[in-house]
Amino acid sequence: MSKAILYDATLCIDCKQCEAACAKQNNLPYDDKVAAEEVQSAHKFTVVLNKNDKYMRRLCMHCDEPACVSVCPVGALQKTALGPVTYDAHKCMGCRYCMAACPFGQPKYEWGSLNPKIQKCIMCPDRVAAGLPTACAEACPTGATKFGDRDALIQEARDRIRQNPNNYLPHIYGIEEVGGTSTLLLSSVAFEQFGLPSPKSLPSDPLPMYTYRVLSRIPDFVPLGGIFLGGVWWITHRREEVAAAEGAENDAKHNGGAR
Repeated sequence: MSKAILYDATLCIDCKQCEAACAKQNNLPYDDKVAAEEVQSAHKFTVVLNKNDKYMRRLCMHCDEPACVSVCPVGALQKTALGPVTYDAHKCMGCRYCMAACPFGQPKYEWGSLNPKIQKCIMCPDRVAAGLPTACAEACPTGATKFGDRDALIQEARDRIRQNPNNYLPHIYGIEEVGGTSTLLLSSVAFEQFGLPSPKSLPSDPLPMYTYRVLSRIPDFVPLGGIFLGGVWWITHRREEVAAAEGAENDAKHNGGAR
């Protein structure tokens, strides 16, 4: 059964234990300077944002059908059956297509490294495979970040909204967005305030479906494109031929007049 992370912003106290646990799990630096950084980066996979004492965690959404996976030409990014979207740096060729494809802006590039890689939250796949919660969920002292079966977490999130409707927006971010995600978010204020795409701006279909729909039409486009480009070449080449012929004719007239 697919696993997921549920983050409930109303329970968050901005202790940043999730940030510290993530850094330790992924062998990343973490000190007061990093803790003060309010953006995700190649060395900070998750961040707790504070807007007027309203909180939100940003981390990889681990889409059920990830756009990043669909565009990766070498299979460096993979979606596992348990939920995590993992990354294999040894396969990565540095094309950064994943960065362009991700609607949540999650993959980050090590611009300052001599041997740069893509970096992002990979949802602690070794821990998940061993039946353990993610490091961030284990470290959270208030239960704001919870790990478990996705279906059970969705039901729990619905129960929280039903039992305390004044505490929450009536929406679980991640159930339908881009076909569903393995990171689920609850909030009392608009998700857009924290840089997340508006739920209204995201399709409910998986983004790779849009890629497929475009690519599936390529066989129809190619002949038309070939005809068009061939026409452009013919016209251009013909203009050059006409210009050369006119030039030769003018030269002949000029030379004949000179005699």
